[in-house]
Amino acid sequence: MKKVLVLGKIVDAGLEILRAASDVEYIELPQHAPDLMEHVPDADAIIVRMTAITEDVVAAAPNLKIVARHGVGYERIDVPALTAKGIPLALVGNVNALAVAEHTLAMMLTVAKKFLPYDKATRTGNFGISDSFSATELSGKTILLAGFGRIGQEVAQRCKAFGMDVLIADPFVQAADVEAAGYRFTGDFKAALPEVDWVSIHIPKTPETENFIAAPEMAAMKEGAYLVNVSRGGMVDEAALYEALKSGHLRGAALDVFEPEPPGVDNPLFELDNFLASPHCGAFTEECAQRMSSACAHNVLAAFEGKLDPAFVVNKEVLKS
Repeated sequence: MKKVLVLGKIVDAGLEILRAASDVEYIELPQHAPDLMEHVPDADAIIVRMTAITEDVVAAAPNLKIVARHGVGYERIDVPALTAKGIPLALVGNVNALAVAEHTLAMMLTVAKKFLPYDKATRTGNFGISDSFSATELSGKTILLAGFGRIGQEVAQRCKAFGMDVLIADPFVQAADVEAAGYRFTGDFKAALPEVDWVSIHIPKTPETENFIAAPEMAAMKEGAYLVNVSRGGMVDEAALYEALKSGHLRGAALDVFEPEPPGVDNPLFELDNFLASPHCGAFTEECAQRMSSACAHNVLAAFEGKLDPAFVVNKEVLKS
């Protein structure tokens, strides 16, 4: 009987797939299970949401055949340790792009239209807040997207539908491909900052993208611009963001991700009316949660059968031809 360790809550769609397999059993543990290392030695597979899969975890799992990430980011997983032992790391592919793109646009609209302060004022009798004329439109504005992967492409489509001018910065794509899709391309992200009304981040977190948007980048942004990050925490300098928002240099910002997570309730950003937060939930719609859990289960079973799709694998070098 093959044993699957499920770290963190996933919806039942994926668990049903595992239950239907006659030679598979699974155990569910919370994200920060104190007894994790007691269960690792028996695991043939690990499905993981946000738990760190360290070198020690990998070393303690002699039977491990796959780590299936419930998502697309993997900065908390020691990929070299997995590769050294010939263990593939599989992601869920394109199943979360729609949900994250919709979340991005929802955050943009909420900030631009000042939904939260308007809602609060209306509930407390300040109906005259509408006379502030402080909401803004997306149409006619320019947005700079850092990243043109699956999520970035979905965000670009939705921004274009709102009448925005979409500018793409991504060193891993060709300008001709971006322009063929109907958008503008820039090879210099920082040089474009003074020209745009919105900046939205859709790139992986790496040592090179730590503090990707810090005080110098915010200072370079247009007065009254907006910033959105639904990628990973630590890519926006939160202290610098607080100062840029409080001073009014940036008109608004929205973060779905923080460093650390969860953020402290005393995070200064939470004092600001021009800041919007969400709890790293961009992909956690009902529909997307079903797609992600199912994709994880299918990746696990495919790995057991030696049929794992290379398109979903980060460290493809471990796959046998």
